[in-house]
Amino acid sequence: MTTRMTKTTISAAVASALLAACGGGSDGSAALNSGLPNTLPTFVVKSSLRSATYDGSTDDLLTAGLGATGLASATAPTFANPASPTAPELRRAAIYNNYRALVDVSAAGGFGTLYGPTIGTTSTTGKVAGKEFIAYVDNGTGSQNVTMMVQVPDSFNPAKPCIVTATSSGSRGVYGAIGTAGEWGLKKGCAVAYTDKGSGNGFHDLQSNKVTLIDGTTADANAAGTLAQFRAAVTDAARAAYNAAFPNRMAYKHAHSQQNPEKDWGLNTLQAVEFAFYILNEQYGTSTVNGTKLRTVTPDNTFVIASSVSNGGGAAVAAAEQDVNGLIDAVVVSEPNVQPKSTAGLIIRRGSTNVPTIGKPLVDYFTYAGLYQPCAALAVPNSPGFSLLGSQTLSANRCTALAAKGLVTGATTAEQAASALAKLRAYGWESESDPLQFSHYRLATPSINFTYTNTYGRFSVTDNLCGFSLANTDATGNVIAQVANTQAGLFSSGNGVPPTSGVNIVFNDSVGGPKLDLLGVSPSTTLADYSFDGAYCQRALATGTDPATGAALTGPIAALSQRVQQGVSEVQLNGNMRNKPAIIVAGRSDTLLPINHHARPYFGKLNVNGNAANARYIEVENGNHFDAFISSPLLGGYDTRLIPLHYYYNQALDRMWAFLNNGTPLPGSQVVRTTPRGGNPGAAPAITKANVPDIATTPAAANAISFANNTLVIPE
Repeated sequence: MTTRMTKTTISAAVASALLAACGGGSDGSAALNSGLPNTLPTFVVKSSLRSATYDGSTDDLLTAGLGATGLASATAPTFANPASPTAPELRRAAIYNNYRALVDVSAAGGFGTLYGPTIGTTSTTGKVAGKEFIAYVDNGTGSQNVTMMVQVPDSFNPAKPCIVTATSSGSRGVYGAIGTAGEWGLKKGCAVAYTDKGSGNGFHDLQSNKVTLIDGTTADANAAGTLAQFRAAVTDAARAAYNAAFPNRMAYKHAHSQQNPEKDWGLNTLQAVEFAFYILNEQYGTSTVNGTKLRTVTPDNTFVIASSVSNGGGAAVAAAEQDVNGLIDAVVVSEPNVQPKSTAGLIIRRGSTNVPTIGKPLVDYFTYAGLYQPCAALAVPNSPGFSLLGSQTLSANRCTALAAKGLVTGATTAEQAASALAKLRAYGWESESDPLQFSHYRLATPSINFTYTNTYGRFSVTDNLCGFSLANTDATGNVIAQVANTQAGLFSSGNGVPPTSGVNIVFNDSVGGPKLDLLGVSPSTTLADYSFDGAYCQRALATGTDPATGAALTGPIAALSQRVQQGVSEVQLNGNMRNKPAIIVAGRSDTLLPINHHARPYFGKLNVNGNAANARYIEVENGNHFDAFISSPLLGGYDTRLIPLHYYYNQALDRMWAFLNNGTPLPGSQVVRTTPRGGNPGAAPAITKANVPDIATTPAAANAISFANNTLVIPE
């Protein structure tokens, strides 16, 4: 039995006309119909296309030859010549680092027993043989150069074709979803369609003029030309002037491309699917006498699941909303960055209490966190990560800065911290996030605020928005030159949003001169307060108002804020996935993307719009955004409190697979009640199935999520 949705096949004459007009594929499904010539989509830069075959032994698609054991090893792959690593070396290290960045690879956390490359397969190593194809997508200017990749495992069956999208999470490079959607798809024998969605790990060293190429190697920007992953839109003269004033600075693609790539994440995901169809038909299409391939693998006979996590999950949802040609059959995402355009009329109720603040744009709630998290952390004893800076003085100074502006109440630091924590809860964070607030500030919040205020406003690297820039820093926080060997490997070690691999955020306006943002001294306070003045500026840009008075901004900063808010309006979603079967998974303890601003309101919006008949929402207790943090030795306490959300993401994909192939009913929307591992921080006992019960097909009444009268009700 199959439940595959019926798709309309247009006439061959119309399809041929569209093919001729659009160059094949870029118009959508029409040019993908069976029997038509298989032509490279016009959006693909032909000169960038390259391929490789991996034997599944010495090298492979999923583990780069490392196997499951190698991925779990604390010993990272090395380069024979660190000053000039080869493309294969960079690929291997990129897969190693990106896999470990998304998945807890500790045995105690469930790697090798609950999830991992060997789970659900007969392979003892997790290696996957097959072919890999990489190319740029661009508009002809070389200014976009979105990287796309298709992996086709040897187990792919052209008689039962399937494609899984794996758009990168965060701002990672094209291997960013290798351990999530990539792994699941490859193990199912599906082709996997990846894209870095134009926000990938591309840098431009303004001092040396070095950039990254598609294979991760570096080159002079002028020599690379239009084949650079990213080159800042700055003339050589302007770059020289900037270097004289701000030496040793870096530009990053997501922050500084001046294109707001997020507006195209859905489009890029759909393009990756079309690219996958082209690749599959080159491999399996019917050959003609002149060697041309005719399409036999088409949207009509291929299951396509749009999937990924975090930003990649948001891209999958955006692709489903934009899928006017019916390329996508189903959506499965985990902790997706989805920003509804409006939540007017929607109520979210947890237990018997309405949530006071819901559905804010990402840059809104992040800049709010950027103000309050450091101070609020003082109200939570034993917060994981406080040892990262070795002092609570900086957080106390932030409380002082907030109090001086009237942003918190209280005469003592303790009272001010309690006020800051209460504000975070009132702004959408659940109480389960309390102990995670400081570690998220230390490891994520400033980088997101830097990147997204810049990208939404399409600001240049030379703008030094809110007094911030990017550079390497020394142990005292002073700017230093790039470390050449580290920079040579940034393709494999970087995550696309500094701080990463030695590249840090610098507060140019710090008293005494530029300083690492975490050590910055604000001119308005003369305190080392985590660069409060810069965070205050970012908050103002996000809202268009003065954070302290609430008055509308005026003058130049008002114009800057309008640019940011325009960018936000370009990325918000409608809440209409065209009734495609969908499962959204989220963790109740998600502190990076609090569920009251993404998963819950987006699912609620689907219901309000009448588009939720085939959609399900699975909320997992004790699940957070960063599974990789669970086993971090720097974050003792994550392991005792949290379970791997990745385990439930895989379950959701399995349930969708069963629905598509066998008609097995999708599970009901529900809260999954998990049990933390407990024990001592940094030494939690090994996880067992008792900690992570399965998603129920029919949840108990006390766990069922319901919607009625414009109210999404989440069980306490």
